[in-house]
Amino acid sequence: MATAQRASAEGIRRARELLTADAAARASDPEATAAGYLDLLGGELESTGAAQDLMTTRLVPAIYERYWRPALARAVKGVTGPGMAEEVRIARLLLGLGPGDLVLDVACGPGNFTREFARAVGDGGLAVGIDASRTMLARGVAELEAASLANLALIRGDATQLPFADGVFDGLCCFAALHLFADPFAALDEMRRVLGVGGRIAIMTSVRRQLTLPPLKPLIERASGMRVFESDEIVAALQERGFENVRQRLAGMVQFVGGRLATNA
Repeated sequence: MATAQRASAEGIRRARELLTADAAARASDPEATAAGYLDLLGGELESTGAAQDLMTTRLVPAIYERYWRPALARAVKGVTGPGMAEEVRIARLLLGLGPGDLVLDVACGPGNFTREFARAVGDGGLAVGIDASRTMLARGVAELEAASLANLALIRGDATQLPFADGVFDGLCCFAALHLFADPFAALDEMRRVLGVGGRIAIMTSVRRQLTLPPLKPLIERASGMRVFESDEIVAALQERGFENVRQRLAGMVQFVGGRLATNA
């Protein structure tokens, strides 16, 4: 246990070096790491609806990685869509992770993808997971202690106001979350800001396919708090923000989108 705690503390120490001055000041409070992750949020974010509320319960984080997320993803991706192992592979391919890279996992939940990224970037790299849910991060701390990864840090924060300095990350992943944000395009602005020149982004989010949902789309969005993006919306949003070589893969009501921040962006 002591070794695992030291590993967690080392990841947080390294993540502190990436923070803005304001966030670093908040991080200096000993209470900020009392739960095993770095809490830079303090209060609670306003909920966007039922789908987001589930992420803050005790039940869903406990079953999220092994049962909830795979079952929900299968329902929206279809029976021929990629499974969880394939999702991880897609994310790693879109991010092009290598030893020494710094990678941010936005809305990381219990850190299942974050741990895979930490293994991919090696001891010289760092994987940082950020999420607003205390219960998700508490579950992530328990999993991190079991994995004993010293190059991984979990942070509680707001995806639309990321606490990191400009251009510090080589890669950024946001899977199964963008559609839950109150302002997803403000979140994309922040993601672009914290990526360095040539930085890679990987997104998995909702998509409306042709002939699906037209009359029900507004009702579903209002009831669940989950936005359903049009087929070209995220691709165009990344291109507008200076990403090039933007690629998109569709699976059921899900899209995987990746790109690289242009050197002249």
